[in-house]
This record gives sequence, C-alpha cells and structure tokens, in this order.
Amino acid sequence: MIYTKDMKSPCIRNCCLNENNICTGCYRTISEIIEWFQANTKRRKTILKMARQRESSIDSQ
Repeated sequence: MIYTKDMKSPCIRNCCLNENNICTGCYRTISEIIEWFQANTKRRKTILKMARQRESSIDSQ
C-alpha cells in the first residue's frame, strides 16, 4: 500500500478494470482513484468503505 497524508492508499499496484470499470486490485472506481490524493480523511474512509463493499459483492458472485 502507498502512504499518503494520514491514510494508506488501498492500491496494491495490480490495476486492471473489470467490465464495470472497477479496479480488480483495490475495488475503487477510476474517479475514486483520481480523487484519493485530494480527498480528506472523511472522504477517504467513505471510499474505502465502498471499495470493501464492492469487493464483498464481487467475491460472493
């Protein structure tokens, strides 16, 4: 993971988009990936929460 500001990026350097344009490495959308470096801690927590939900949803299919 990459350290930025006060929170780690969920990036694992395995970037590949699925058919829904979700990164299969970190489960973020392109807009979330781009937004990450400008986002405050509250927004980053929200992005991480949504990414975890996507991961769970994809893994359960």
